[in-house]
Amino acid sequence: MGGRAPRRYFGTDGIRGVVGDELTPELVEKIGRAATLWARNAAKSDKGSDPRHVLIGRDTRASGPELEAALARGIVSAGGTAVLAGVLPAPAVALLSEDLGAVVSASHNPPEYNGVKLFAGDGRKLTDEEQQAVEALIEAPAENGGAIEVVDDAGERYLRHVLERFGSDLSGLRIVVDCANGAFSDLAPGALAELGAEVQAIGVDPDGTNINVGCGATDLAALRAKVVETGSDLGVAFDGDGDRMLAVDERGEPLDGDQILAILALSLGVDVVAVTVMTNLGFHRLMAENAVRVVTTPVGDRYVVEALRREDGLLGGEQSGHVVWLGAHVAGDGLAAALLLCRSLGGRTLSEAAAVLTHYPQAKRNVRVRHREIPRAILDEADRLTHDLGDRGRVLVRPSGTEPVVRVLAEAETVEEAEHLCGSIAALVAKELG
Repeated sequence: MGGRAPRRYFGTDGIRGVVGDELTPELVEKIGRAATLWARNAAKSDKGSDPRHVLIGRDTRASGPELEAALARGIVSAGGTAVLAGVLPAPAVALLSEDLGAVVSASHNPPEYNGVKLFAGDGRKLTDEEQQAVEALIEAPAENGGAIEVVDDAGERYLRHVLERFGSDLSGLRIVVDCANGAFSDLAPGALAELGAEVQAIGVDPDGTNINVGCGATDLAALRAKVVETGSDLGVAFDGDGDRMLAVDERGEPLDGDQILAILALSLGVDVVAVTVMTNLGFHRLMAENAVRVVTTPVGDRYVVEALRREDGLLGGEQSGHVVWLGAHVAGDGLAAALLLCRSLGGRTLSEAAAVLTHYPQAKRNVRVRHREIPRAILDEADRLTHDLGDRGRVLVRPSGTEPVVRVLAEAETVEEAEHLCGSIAALVAKELG
């Protein structure tokens, strides 16, 4: 993490904050202008073209329309064309963007938050260097000559792509789908039903204030209860903008992204998979047993995608539920991941499929700090403990990309040892930085 220069606005996944505090319409307008100018400049220097079209999607937050309008004003003020697609999952914007894509969303955060994610013309999120280049243009003066267009078939075009490339016959499969009252509410249940599944849908009544509230990938309680109550075969839950998916097996037991990725890696027969530093050691051990090379990246699905492109890989993901399959997509996609998972069952129950991975117990702490710069002494102590553990565990300390906290993770062969390791490092962090 140490080599990357700090950015003022961009965090782990786009620009995000509480609406009216860190995130204002004025800032979003500046982001729209800066991003459009950056894309135009980058394209001119690369290939002599001059991209002007920016596809905008948003999730279901009450602040979405106002910020969408602000973003469009910024794009227009840079001479660009803002193409408004309305409520649309982030992966759909990544897939459909021809020049530049923007999503007004705070992903899995509570309703009072919002943000902006940017996608380059090839569907990838901007690199750190590109984000810095956008930030350098944030105070650029307005120009003229832009326009606004509205499209109403973006959701249908996206679904056609995903169903054709990820779909399989789901006849007889009973699925509960939790759309987090977010961007997939009007799309995912019908897509699964079209493939033959018997679908029960929850979290599909967005009102602007209930996105990610007691539902979706950040809170699986309602999904677990519904799967058990209806005797369903499995449940899947998305986050607010639809780029993440977690699952629940037929007993109501939750699966994290590591388990989902393990099932997919073995089913799809890949020889390399990209994951982040948070991924469980049990996953690494399982991949080693199956001769699958693992590439490890910093936290953030864009780093996973960058690694896959660099290593010529197809499959990657995060413990939090991002799953990327570059065989037929350009970004993490909750619905595509759910369809891949269903296809990978091969007649097994989800609990049987998930049993391939034996988790190492993990203990995690978020330590609130005054500043997020971690002293060398703490990193050295974490390294020393990890070295002493060998292949029996590890300790990880990293600053949050979105909050004033330092995240501590410990893995070991027993819960007690993991808790002890995590507690000792967390106490050290609190003493030095709290």
